[in-house]
Amino acid sequence: MGLRFLEHLLILTHDPEGTRDWFVENLGFRNGYHPEFGFPVYWLYIGEQDVIHIGKARYSNHQDTYLKTPTDGDKDFSAAGAMGSGRIDHLCLNCEGIEEFIDRLNKNGVEFSERKAHNSNLYQLFMREPINGIKVELNFAWHEAARIGRVPEWTDAGENDKSAADVMTKEAPVKASTF
Repeated sequence: MGLRFLEHLLILTHDPEGTRDWFVENLGFRNGYHPEFGFPVYWLYIGEQDVIHIGKARYSNHQDTYLKTPTDGDKDFSAAGAMGSGRIDHLCLNCEGIEEFIDRLNKNGVEFSERKAHNSNLYQLFMREPINGIKVELNFAWHEAARIGRVPEWTDAGENDKSAADVMTKEAPVKASTF
């Protein structure tokens, strides 16, 4: 017995359509099939796997009842669709094709920061999805960023003022198969 992989993440929001559109247009998710729950939802896919579910916060009593757990009692655990509700700090996705992502994000006017992850072979892009305030982390193999000369704003040492060649080494500190 053990954890195998993240099945999906549910975002309850005041703007399901805007949330869906942001993830599809900026990150390349595919909007796809979902079962009928008796309340509106969107399921976003990577390949054939649904990984983000989106629903309207406080849509109906039926939805609230469906989403409760046995220990909720009279407590209100819903995010209520409030910006920056704190229910989800960030969503992290392992990616490939950093150049295409950067081009798409720039084309769509999405601001992002760049970081070389501490003691690892990851190069990261961070941004905030504007509909709900959810932070999104995109992880790439470090060599993709080095190949196109990207310079991270942050490294293990903190704020970076070095060139890409000085930050990125020829050999990754962690084997590629571990990420």
